[in-house]
Amino acid sequence: MRQLLILSGKGGTGKTTVASAFIRLADAKAYADCDVDAPNLHLISDWKEEPERADYFGLPKAHIDNEKCISCDICRQYCRFDAISNIDDKYSVDPFSCEGCSVCEYVCPEGAISMLPSVDGELMLYQSDERVFSTAQLKMGSGTSGLLVTEVKKRMKEKAPNTDMAIIDGSPGIGCPVIASLSGVDMVLIVAEPSISGISDMERIISTAKGFEVLIAVCINKYDTNLEKTKEIEEYCKEKGLPFVGKIPFDLDAVKAVNSGKTIADIDCASGEAVKYIYDSTMDLLLNGK
Repeated sequence: MRQLLILSGKGGTGKTTVASAFIRLADAKAYADCDVDAPNLHLISDWKEEPERADYFGLPKAHIDNEKCISCDICRQYCRFDAISNIDDKYSVDPFSCEGCSVCEYVCPEGAISMLPSVDGELMLYQSDERVFSTAQLKMGSGTSGLLVTEVKKRMKEKAPNTDMAIIDGSPGIGCPVIASLSGVDMVLIVAEPSISGISDMERIISTAKGFEVLIAVCINKYDTNLEKTKEIEEYCKEKGLPFVGKIPFDLDAVKAVNSGKTIADIDCASGEAVKYIYDSTMDLLLNGK
């Protein structure tokens, strides 16, 4: 299975807009939303079926049995994350502060503390006879986004083993979920924004992706909002030897399409025509290396 990952160095560049259009143009049989902090690809997918849901268990968290607890306060003193509190001689653990280090369990003289599985997110798998869509929602405050992304990709591949190509909508930035998204993919398409911060973040994500030795291409969204910065991005790609696969204009019809649950490839608009050219150029690179 060839995997095309669509990324951006920052949020708001139009990454999911491009990803959803690619999924429609490719009539993708397998795709995933790995932006587990704020997944929204399902909002512009046409699934009628309810997803198969499953809890995702991350790192264990401490739990105090107050029937066994003798209020010796040792656990609270040893907790370097200040996750344990004592109110009216009742000890409890703040799950948002607990890092699962298990020091409290080790020092408790009465065995009143145990490490229990923690539900850190919810996995969702949409499946029909022809298509598979894997996604997830990270629980607020959880720090296991990278592990959850890995599970999202794993489920997609397991349910579509004979599919030739998969399209993955990644996370913005360069953090853990992006690293997990990059692992094992064949090509990365970076959606850049023609602004000072957009260029800076584009350079960071390109540097990150190069560490995985994958094919990298760049496109620009809303290119006509700053023609000077657009030219700067094109020159940067030329200088670094990166394929530049096209640019999409600012288009109010794109906003209308997304708000109505459609992709820009579904309607006759300037951004839709531009993304078709970018799609063709990207597929040539992914499938033929040119």
